[in-house]
This record gives sequence, structure tokens and C-alpha cells, in this order.
Amino acid sequence: MQKSYKQLLPNIKAFVFDIDGVLTNSIFQIGADGKPVRNLNSKDGYAMQLAIKKGYIVGIISGGHCDNVASALKRLGMTDVYMKASHKIEAWKDLLAIYEYRGLRENQILYMGDDIPDYEIMQRAGVACAPYDAVPEIRSLAHYVSYKKGGEGCARDVIEQTLKVQKNWMLKEDHIW
Repeated sequence: MQKSYKQLLPNIKAFVFDIDGVLTNSIFQIGADGKPVRNLNSKDGYAMQLAIKKGYIVGIISGGHCDNVASALKRLGMTDVYMKASHKIEAWKDLLAIYEYRGLRENQILYMGDDIPDYEIMQRAGVACAPYDAVPEIRSLAHYVSYKKGGEGCARDVIEQTLKVQKNWMLKEDHIW
């Protein structure tokens, strides 16, 4: 019998997210410089920086690249940002190698992706998650499909659920950005 995703959340020590379709809604404008402009959800941002402050590893593996998103993620305290990752599984293996000294294992990582390039990682992650509007192939792999769409707080949803299960949510220090 397969475990419920809620039964897997107590083991989570790291969160890894795709950008386009997860942290953004995949609809972006083209800036004056001809480059895409993506918008991040502030609730996702709050949850990611909070998880980092609490000692969780929070990373990004994305095939895309956008300077404004990279800057925003750094301001949130994120150091493990893989952009232009054409074969995402290689970035995943690199991230695991970096945190091997902390004993991080694949089954301790929650990964959220929305499209076919996320497929291999989702097969390996301890908890595979997808936003509500992910493609069917990814939704079928997910232990949990958020009720939120990409760019509308799906990252916050999974971080908040994990921290609540681990009794690490709404603590006094959480009230400070």
C-alpha cells in the first residue's frame, strides 16, 4: 500500500522547485531589452525564505534563465539555483553531491515540477509535487497535486504543509520577515 504524501512530509529536509509553471504562471512579458520578464508570487517568496531561515535546503532547477528572478531568489537567501539546466537530472545529482556531507538523501527532498523536463527528477524525489495546472504526465507522477496553480502560491502550499506536519509553522520567529 502506497503511503499518503502527508506520511512522507515528516522526512523532508529540502525543497527544490522549477521556475516556469511552478514559481511563475508561465506567462511572461518581453522586456524592453527583449528578455522575458517573470513575476514571482510574494507568498511563495515568504515561505521559501522562512524555510531557509529554519535550516531547510531550498533550491531551484530550471531550464530557463531570467536575471530578475535570479536576483530575487538570492535576496530570499537561496544559494542553490540551477538555471539553463537543459538536462535537469544532472543539476539534481550535483545538488545531492553538495549536500551529501549533511546526509541529505533523495527521499528527503520535496520536488515540485509542472512539465516533461521534470519527469526524471519526480521519479526520484521523496515527495513529488505538481501545481494544479501541471501537464497530465507530471500530475500522474505526483504524490500531491496542489490546489494552487503555478505562480499562484503552490510552493507556499507545499512548504506550509511540510512545516505544519513537522510542527515548525507559526512559531514566534515566523512573525519576522
